Amino acid sequence: MDTGFEAKRVGVVGVGHLGQHHARVYTELLDARLVGIADSDESRSHFISEQLGVPYYSSMDELIERQRPDALSIVVPTIMHYSMAKQALGHGVHVLIEKPVTTRPCEAEDLLNIAAKNNLVLQVGHIERFNSAVRHISQTIREPLFLESRRIGPFSPRVKDVGVVLDLMIHDIDIFLSLVPSEISRIAATGRRVLTEHEDIASAQFTFENGVMGHIMVSRVAETRMRQLDIMEQGRHITVNYETQDVRVHRCVRDNIGVTEILEHPIFPKGEPLKLELAHFISCVREKRQPLVGIRDGKRALEVAIEVLRQIHDTPGEARAYA
Repeated sequence: MDTGFEAKRVGVVGVGHLGQHHARVYTELLDARLVGIADSDESRSHFISEQLGVPYYSSMDELIERQRPDALSIVVPTIMHYSMAKQALGHGVHVLIEKPVTTRPCEAEDLLNIAAKNNLVLQVGHIERFNSAVRHISQTIREPLFLESRRIGPFSPRVKDVGVVLDLMIHDIDIFLSLVPSEISRIAATGRRVLTEHEDIASAQFTFENGVMGHIMVSRVAETRMRQLDIMEQGRHITVNYETQDVRVHRCVRDNIGVTEILEHPIFPKGEPLKLELAHFISCVREKRQPLVGIRDGKRALEVAIEVLRQIHDTPGEARAYA
């Protein structure tokens, strides 16, 4: 029985670059108790388990069997998301699965049905939704006209199984979809390989049914690092720095004298996005409610990303209607 105060038993499957931070954050949350980690790399599991003082296992099955967790973070290569999430849900375990949710939309739909049938929480790890700056503008944005996001940085061999669209651009696709209350009607995308077998640079333009336009530029072979979102509305321009979680608002005020430009720097509480994301996940598990970023959100972002990839690798530069 859930007393309302008992810490939820959680585990982490995959303790690589990102998974290790999932494990760390769970040890810092008062209403969560990290009961174990699992990774096929035994030396890696042993290293993280010693750091955090929790047992490690060579497989998710063993972790579930030995520790009976209430919830799991699944932070493994994308190609394994569907099978592992399906297996965990089948054991009655609530799941947070990292983005991209699956490799195919039909797999995401299947996970949605399984979670719904078993009354389980299934959250997708679109961490930028929990960026304090993004949460602030999502409450203050009125009627966007144009959105532009630039997410670029130097090359890192960390991500090997996907290209820059599923690694980076999908963050911004999800943000655009959450901020614009309309469906996408048209996509035009280009990209190219530079250092890997996948696309390392990509650019995509979006037109929404309500007339809003958007552009996303991503690169993992840039010399400098930038994570910035610009939103243009009637009479104001909003700039978001994802990394510093700062928001700047440029407003134009017209009066009898002329036009006056005003720069605003909103002040709001800031926190570690991953900690906010995992705390939200645990609270949803405790309260049995739907998460801010559910499987439908993950599926929708994946569908758009797949269309971007189709254009990049099949017919670069050709604009298409999106349905």
